[in-house]
Formats: sequence, C-alpha cells, structure tokens
Amino acid sequence: MKRTLALILTLTALFSFLCIPTAANAAENSTVPKIEITTDAGNGLSLEKADGYVSAHITITDADGSVTDDAINLKVRGNSTAMEHVTKKSFNFKFAKKTEVLGMGKGKKWAMLANCFDPTLLRNTLAFDLAQELDLPYTSQQRYAEVWLDGSYRGCYTVYEPVQEGRDRVDIDIESNDGKKDFLLEYEASRTESDVYYVSAGGLRFAMSDPDEPNDDQLVYVTDILTNIVNTMKNGTEEEIRQVIDVDSFAKFYLLNEYAKTGDFGLSSVFFFYKDGVLYAGPAWDYDLALGNLNGDLNSTAAKQGSRTDGIMQADKNFYRYLTNKDWFQTEIKRIYAQHYDYIENISADGARLDTLRAENQALFDRNFKTWSVSRWWLNYQKPPLRTYDDNYNFLKNWCTERHLWLSDYYGLYRYSYLRGDSDGNGEVNILDVTLIQRVIANVQSDDDGRITLRAALSDNALDITDATYLQRYIIQMPTPYPVGESAEAVLYQ
Repeated sequence: MKRTLALILTLTALFSFLCIPTAANAAENSTVPKIEITTDAGNGLSLEKADGYVSAHITITDADGSVTDDAINLKVRGNSTAMEHVTKKSFNFKFAKKTEVLGMGKGKKWAMLANCFDPTLLRNTLAFDLAQELDLPYTSQQRYAEVWLDGSYRGCYTVYEPVQEGRDRVDIDIESNDGKKDFLLEYEASRTESDVYYVSAGGLRFAMSDPDEPNDDQLVYVTDILTNIVNTMKNGTEEEIRQVIDVDSFAKFYLLNEYAKTGDFGLSSVFFFYKDGVLYAGPAWDYDLALGNLNGDLNSTAAKQGSRTDGIMQADKNFYRYLTNKDWFQTEIKRIYAQHYDYIENISADGARLDTLRAENQALFDRNFKTWSVSRWWLNYQKPPLRTYDDNYNFLKNWCTERHLWLSDYYGLYRYSYLRGDSDGNGEVNILDVTLIQRVIANVQSDDDGRITLRAALSDNALDITDATYLQRYIIQMPTPYPVGESAEAVLYQ
C-alpha cells in the first residue's frame, strides 16, 4: 500500500512539474506580440553599445497572427540602460527599407525599450498616453511585446516609433531647397558622442538628430535660429515670442514633464523640432526614471525633487528657464491642465487608466518578472524597488494621485458646479439671466473670470445674442436644443 501511495505521489509530482509553464511556454498561447531575433554571430546576449550595429534576423508575430520576417541590423541603444552591468538591454533595429511593425506604420528604424529601471513596466506607457491625450505633435506609437534573443527569453519590451524625421514620424522637411530647412534637436546638457553633431545657443546645448550629418552651413543656420529664439524668449514680448515658438506645444510639453517629474528634463532625451519657421516642443521620450522612480536618498537635487509628489521641478530646465517666469505662459499651462483635468485625475483613480493597463498586461508582466525579478535594482538613480509587484504598483498609483492633487492646488484648479443658463449664478434660470447676457454682450458688464460665459453660453461656443434668445424660449416653456437648467460641471482656475 505504501509503495502504491508513493508511486502515485511521485507520478503526481512529476505530472505537476511537467505542467508548470515556463515564461517562454506560457507566452506561446498569449495574445501579446512575439519578437524573435537571431544574430548572425550568435552574440546577441553579450552585445554592448560600442559594438554598433550587427546583422540579424527578426520574426515579429502580432496578436492577430500576422508575421513580419526579415533581415535587420541590431544594436544596443540608450545611455544608462546601455551600461555593462545592465543585462536587460534596450535595442534599436532597422530594416533595409521601410517596414510596417505591429500596426504602427512604416519605418526603417525602430526602438525596443526594456523598461528595466521601472518595476511596474508602466511608466513609459502612462507618459506616452498622456502625451497623446494632450495632443503633443508626433507622439510615438507604442506596443508591448515579448522578446527572444538568440533563443533566450528576454521578457517584456515596448516597441516604439523612434523620434526621428519621416512622413510617419516627425514630419519635417530637412532637405528644402529654399534654404529654410527644418530640423530636429535633442537637448544634451553635457554628454558627448563621437558620431553626433552638437550646437550651442544662449547657454543651451543640443545634439543634431535630423539632419544627423549637417554640413558647416547647416550648423551655422541652426545656431543662428536658436540664438534668435533664445534672445526673443529672454527679451521679447508675448507677441514676439509667439512668432518664433509654438506656445501651445511648449505649454503641453511642460505640463507633461512637470507632472511626471522626469529626471532627464535638464539633461538629455528632451526633443524640440523646427518646422515652417517655428520651434515646437516634443515629441515626448523616455519616462522610466519619472513618476516617482528616482532615488531620493541620493545627494542629487534632481533625484530628491523627482522622488517627491510636491514641488515644481522643471521650471528652470532648458528653454523653460526663459518662459515659466511669464504670467501669460503660466496661464497657458493652467488652461491646458483645466482642459485635461479629468483625464489626469483618472490616471490613478480606482478602475481607471492605471488599473486597466495593469489588468490588460498582468500575465505578461508576471512572465517578465519570473526572469528578471521585480525587486532588481539596476541603477543608483532608480528608486530602490519594493519587494512585490503590488507594492511597486501601489506606490506608482499613490504617487500619481498625490502629484495631481498637489499640482491642481498649485495652479488653483477647482471643480465648479452650475446650472446651464443660470448666468448670474443665483441657482435659478429667469429673465434676469437674459438681461445679464445682454449686458455682457454690450460690454456694460464685465466677465473677468469667464464664469458668466461658462453658465450662459448654451452651445459651448462664444456668448452671443442667440443664448439670450434660447433662454427666453426656456423661460416661457418653449423647447430648446440645449439642456437649459440642467446641472453641469467645469474645471476652472483662479
């Protein structure tokens, strides 16, 4: 009997062991895109940035079963992520011709980010989603994927469109024949690489991204334009500044990076592009060391600031040192924050964006951390990871909630409830509201804070006599196409 029982237990244990899926086997049945890369020399796992591009073959299988199979060149990308001790490397890969990848359009060059410094694997996705919400120009598309390199499972990566010139990327004209060429820059405070061209203007330093091999005349051209822009930011009027920069993109880019408190904003990975005679801020890039993921115990001002949910961090960085001291620019930031207040508030609300992203990708993240360990600490600037995924996730969620609360208070944002058509705000809609509309339109009564217009502009357009007409119809109980008298909410700023 004991022998029989022992045999049963042995077979049961063996069967259980055989049925435990490895990370690789579990991924076979997942709906996550699968990327398999084989280097010609079989040296993918030992590649370093200094090795440059090596020949390889890639097979990309999308969740819908479609397959891209082609030769590529592969190299290690990044700066901190490319350090020798970081074994989960990020990569660039490029095709011989423009190729569609995971439904993100066609391009020759693609980025594959390891997100190894982020124990939630969510920060880059979260920041890029916010950039999309803010409608920052040319924000890169992104897709999670599972990666195998030379047969070794490497876990969860994010595939991105890299920030570069192109019709499906940053759509600028770098080869114009009229002498007014566009260009793409990356702010670089101090880093130097042998194959990169640099320009300096007004105390700011930039790497040339596109054109990536400018001649002497182009370098002089870019330097002159940037010098003029910096001087205008320093000494120009609001109207003059608006003629040389796209203020809307600059305000949106600032809000994104101030909310996220990215540690790189005064150092690197910060892009600007010049198009049709105007400088734009963005596209967004690189947010793994952001959203609270900086080591506040370091003797570094940026790390200490970035670890906290309170305080303003980016106002003295790059171009913004000349903009954030201007009241009209602060008003632009407040206007954009108020417009996107609900989205930012819902990033970390229960059941909202963060919770949804986690639920959609938890199985993928679990497989990744079976290989890499959720508590692994790769870099001293990185916040030391907590013990479990839950711990790290809850930290991020709470950090986003507290950051939004602090910033909304700093900018004087508040929810304002009102009745549609209640122009004077006394809690009812009557003929006095019609009179107030007429007085505002006739410039007899001021509307300095915009609340009269908010309550009385029934069509959500500019206040005009049509609003008075429809209020009169409502008062005498005639039908109107607008919800007069119904409760509504808006986010305002002081």
